[in-house]
Amino acid sequence: MILAEVVRSGFTECVHDGSVVVLDAAGAVVAAAGDVTGPFFPRSSNKPLQTVGMLRSGLRTGDPADLALISGSHNGESFHVARARRILETAGLTEDALRCVESLPLLESERDLVLREGGGPTRIAMNCSGKHAGMLATCVENGWSLDDYRDPKHPLQVAIAEAVTDLVGEPIAATGIDGCGAPVFGFSLTALARGFQRLVSGPPASFERLVADTMRADPELVAGTGADDTLLMRGVPGLLSKGGAEGVVAVAVPDVGAVALKISDGAMRARMPVLVSALRKLGVESPLLDELAVVPVLGGGVRVGEVRATW
Repeated sequence: MILAEVVRSGFTECVHDGSVVVLDAAGAVVAAAGDVTGPFFPRSSNKPLQTVGMLRSGLRTGDPADLALISGSHNGESFHVARARRILETAGLTEDALRCVESLPLLESERDLVLREGGGPTRIAMNCSGKHAGMLATCVENGWSLDDYRDPKHPLQVAIAEAVTDLVGEPIAATGIDGCGAPVFGFSLTALARGFQRLVSGPPASFERLVADTMRADPELVAGTGADDTLLMRGVPGLLSKGGAEGVVAVAVPDVGAVALKISDGAMRARMPVLVSALRKLGVESPLLDELAVVPVLGGGVRVGEVRATW
């Protein structure tokens, strides 16, 4: 299904296929395009659901805001790295325990700073280090082994898979290995939207709401300066957002509904226009959404076209 098109100088340059589902406040599908029932890998949009699994398994943090980093894909800014270290230190660990891949910070200015100072890729700067720190802290709470915490058969990952299955309301169709080396679970777009709706609509004292509330309270910890998730959660009251690699994003607004989408070719630039069009089907409006509804296409440093939703 064509969800977005790229128009340059009045001509359609290319189109982006994909799938999107829109649920109302009752969880009913009110709009959909493409395949919304077949399984796919939500990539990092899995993270808030995985955090609930950690909490159900006994995860305790020194600061509730730590859950925002554990659920996020951070830019590698100094405050992200410091908090990831603090999560590990609270559990009696150092960054040597991390088994995520080494990486430079995602934010260009932070990456340049690291390189200017003679540094290089590290595990603590990797955008998933918060999730991995949370996984390790959960293992410490339970006395589980640390070296193999990424193994899908590890008690931690088994417990997380059970929680994800409960939250999304359907069995996990496949378990893969994400870019960071941890398991990633496959299920449908409709299930992903349903899971996010569970997060924002859970009772105030539930783990679901705790994750949603901490992410919305500290969206900079979830993503970072200028990132889509940060902008969305700051710009749309009550909205919970978590994007994923290869053109994925899931959002939910309490008492309004939820949206999940996947751009087939993995193009990240098409996500926001499609998401805005889906949120408008639920009656969600804000000045920020007006800004995100189209993505400028530049030529010679000036705007010569745009990416816009078509579905």
